[in-house]
Amino acid sequence: MHQTFDAAIELNLLHANQEGANHNREHFDRWGITCLNIMSSPGAGKTVLLEKTLAALQDKLSMAVIEGDMTTELDADRLRQYGVPVIPINTGRSCHLDSKMVAGGIHTLQHQHNPENIDLVLVENVGNLVCPAEFEVGEHAKVALLSVTEGEDKPLKYPVMFQEADCLLITKTDLAPYLDVDLEKIIANVRQMNSDVAIISVSSKTEKGLNIWFDWLLNRVATNKLDNNCFKSN
Repeated sequence: MHQTFDAAIELNLLHANQEGANHNREHFDRWGITCLNIMSSPGAGKTVLLEKTLAALQDKLSMAVIEGDMTTELDADRLRQYGVPVIPINTGRSCHLDSKMVAGGIHTLQHQHNPENIDLVLVENVGNLVCPAEFEVGEHAKVALLSVTEGEDKPLKYPVMFQEADCLLITKTDLAPYLDVDLEKIIANVRQMNSDVAIISVSSKTEKGLNIWFDWLLNRVATNKLDNNCFKSN
């Protein structure tokens, strides 16, 4: 059975994007940087989570942010207040970051800073539950956010995001008592899509669960550095 023309175009796009992502990953590995791709629908709490993360871990890690938005630098300006390099990327009408866009961000970062002094690059992707999960950018891990306000069925309706995630943060849990939502059902639906994903329930407002997220992140950076050093020594 032959592929449709549209399907062939999609495969070519994904293949070209993957080649670019592999090139980005080579840069990160050479510099000893861990890269996380932070994804969610609009309003799930990506930016405030990054604010909390930058504030809490600034004495433990040297961090930078590649900030993706369709327009404006509003989120980038929020994150610049924490004294870290923030590279904004406006995607225009594109609903996700791709590896070529992030490559531009990497080159800007390289020109403005010494990347070998950076431990962690956080890529805040465009708010969208579909496309960001399909286009890798060179990350070592994908982190998805799902707020309790989005309901229990999103993992079933938008499976790729949750299938691809290495870590899922269930956000805005302080609002759960005021909503007709079952946290355990959200978790069960996520497990149907991905039995291995780390699931962490958090509230950026009350800061409940954030220490668990910070521990996961620090462990990921430490593990990646160890693996990268072992690779270089061989």
